[in-house]
Amino acid sequence: MKIIEFPDPDFCSGDIVCITERDCLNSENLIRAYKKGIFPWPISEYRFLPWFCPEFRAILEFDELHIPRSLRKAAKKSRFTFTIDRAFYQVINCCAQVKRKGQRGTWIIKEIIESYTELHHLGYAHSVEVWDENQMLVGGLYGVDAGGVFSGESMFHYVTHASKLALLFLIDHLKSRGATWIDTQMLTPHLEILGAKEISRSEFLKKLKNTQKLNLKLF
Repeated sequence: MKIIEFPDPDFCSGDIVCITERDCLNSENLIRAYKKGIFPWPISEYRFLPWFCPEFRAILEFDELHIPRSLRKAAKKSRFTFTIDRAFYQVINCCAQVKRKGQRGTWIIKEIIESYTELHHLGYAHSVEVWDENQMLVGGLYGVDAGGVFSGESMFHYVTHASKLALLFLIDHLKSRGATWIDTQMLTPHLEILGAKEISRSEFLKKLKNTQKLNLKLF
């Protein structure tokens, strides 16, 4: 197993903090990376693996959460059932397969699925599942516990609002465990509507370290 000596992101320039071979994508390196605020983002056609800690990082603070009226109505009418860690492998595969506007392929390559599934078995990666009345998987998300901070990786939906409701379910769960924010990595229009914002890398890393000191048990 190849172990990466990750640089301190505080002293890096640019979003990419290092580039390694793909065979460095293993659970040990992933655990070490996330605790430093770093995550991998493969480019499918290249054999090299970039590791990121963006200069501007998106987060969602729970006291700034905004739930649009349409989503509130959907939540009240919904007959969905929500679970945690019931079908991690299904969720990550759905995230990889779902078509996204403006994207030709997916960064959730085979090696990502394998390494994050192993991370799940070790208790670090987690999923939220959304089931319809027929117990069909219609939405969900997955991410990594970075030492008391949930770092969201990807989400999907086959039914309108399913992924957003999965996120709200996750937030309620995390709040019950003492968490006050999540790392969403990148700011998307969907997350911005919910109240996500960008902060500087230095501010993010300070916030991450301070939260890790609380020793929160999220799952």
